[in-house]
Amino acid sequence: MDVRHAAFSAVLPLAMSIGVVAPARAQAGAETFTATANVKTAAAAMATAPLTIVVSRKMSQGEADNLTAAFKTGGVPALRKALDGVPATGSVQLGGGAETPTRLTLERTTDKGRLLTIVTDQPILFLGAGLPDAKPKDGYDFGVIDIEVDGAGSGAGTLSPAAKITIKDGAFAVDDYASELVRLTGVKKVK
Repeated sequence: MDVRHAAFSAVLPLAMSIGVVAPARAQAGAETFTATANVKTAAAAMATAPLTIVVSRKMSQGEADNLTAAFKTGGVPALRKALDGVPATGSVQLGGGAETPTRLTLERTTDKGRLLTIVTDQPILFLGAGLPDAKPKDGYDFGVIDIEVDGAGSGAGTLSPAAKITIKDGAFAVDDYASELVRLTGVKKVK
């Protein structure tokens, strides 16, 4: 398993473990970030696409705890059931594609500013799916974004546009569908 989101592994176990989904908290000041998604293949081909992330709210500790507890007891089906009725936390748009609602947004303070871990409950894009040796799409049910930004809202991050989420050694782990890491450069808060 290729674990590319160590922050996701570190944040979710800390951010999760109680029993009932807490009501959503309204947050003033939705944030919008732009970035460039960059991928370089083993054959040295490069591709870029603009990415827009809207964070309309961050999850409370109670919400995050409930979702993690559901996943730990029943895997992806239990997590999906726990997400029923939970309002979206924002959206992500890759290139000219449709906006994908984000279902989980967590924030923690880092030495450089703050880390946002953002999860969709559906894949954003199956990068490499059209290749002759592409692996099956089954189980790659989520999208995961990590961005670290400074006080001015500038930074960098990574994107797993289609990912499996599992628990390994008691922590959440992300397994990318894509064989190449998608880096987010030029991350900037625009509002």
